[in-house]
Amino acid sequence: MTQTIAAFDRIGEENAFAVLARAQALAAKGGVGGKPIINLGIGQPDFSTPEHIIEAAVKALRDEHHGYTDARGIPAVREGVARYTLARTGVDVSPDSVLIVPGGKVTMFAAILMFGEPGADILYPDPGFPIYRSMIEFTGASPVPIPITQANAFAFKADDVLARITPSTRLIILNSPANPTGGVTPKAEIDALVEGLEAHPDVAVLSDEIYERMTYGEDHVSLLTYPSIRDRLILLNGWSKTWAMTGWRMGWSVWPDDLYDKARKLAVNAWSCVNAPAQWAGLAALDGPQDDVDTMMTAFAQRRRLVVDGLNALPGVSCIEPQGAFYAFPDIRQTGWQAKPLANSLLDETGVALIGGPDFGTLGEGFIRVSYAASAEQIEEALDRIRTFLQR
Repeated sequence: MTQTIAAFDRIGEENAFAVLARAQALAAKGGVGGKPIINLGIGQPDFSTPEHIIEAAVKALRDEHHGYTDARGIPAVREGVARYTLARTGVDVSPDSVLIVPGGKVTMFAAILMFGEPGADILYPDPGFPIYRSMIEFTGASPVPIPITQANAFAFKADDVLARITPSTRLIILNSPANPTGGVTPKAEIDALVEGLEAHPDVAVLSDEIYERMTYGEDHVSLLTYPSIRDRLILLNGWSKTWAMTGWRMGWSVWPDDLYDKARKLAVNAWSCVNAPAQWAGLAALDGPQDDVDTMMTAFAQRRRLVVDGLNALPGVSCIEPQGAFYAFPDIRQTGWQAKPLANSLLDETGVALIGGPDFGTLGEGFIRVSYAASAEQIEEALDRIRTFLQR
């Protein structure tokens, strides 16, 4: 057998897609026990992309926007991101610091590649999005988990981050609102973190803010609003969650001046440019009416209440109220099950797809991720099936 580069043996994956594939295979066979599959595993809004966004892509095709674009992104789209960022955060960013990328993961990939190598440490949230650790290990860097705990409402604590910084630390990855927990870190904690980072001027920060529009109480605080770290802050955002555009593969990032050209060169080498009609659709999302976003968020807020109340009514299950994204992260330790066996059994025996907490890190054991990006009817049916299973 041909020998592969060792780094590829270190790549992990995102198990939500493996669960999605299993769920789809079961659905193709007619479900489980005659019941349809209910997928509360995948992090994907169940809403359609708003019509004006679709029409913008269609118009772009008809207007023959079929060719290559600037590797950084179409200038008008980067200007749109800058306008949106100013409106959302009050921070004036230059379009020349904005990079349009094919999905949010690409920003993680670029940032971790820049700072990861053997001998380097990269801090990341645990439990957290699994691609963080996977990419860190791919580069040969050492992944250093930041504990994200239920006791702290699944927000990160400044002291937990700062205590893990060493002379080997190159990059810190932060995520609020958070996947998989729904935690939102309050401003006071972010203030303390930024103040503490002043003692570590050579440590860069990747702030994953893909769920920034999805909060239910305390407002999201962007790390862009802190001037003292702007020269080493990489911001990750995109269209997938807010405008129900997961399959369009559209993301954006904001880079410090010293790193931007490195990211641009990676774009030239790796993906050349982002699909041109999709970029025009992205501009329509930023500049167009936001009624569909508001409608979606109203529905998520209602579903959040349904999910939390329903989970807390299940035997052996407890769930704190998530403050952001569209995930609940219930504690299932009192059921007597470990998380992944429970998630697997629920899919195989009840047709409900969930993700076991260990797929998001070692500290995820004892928890499962429940996505409420599904209809209220599906959520209620799923909870009924889970209740019957646990009572049995």
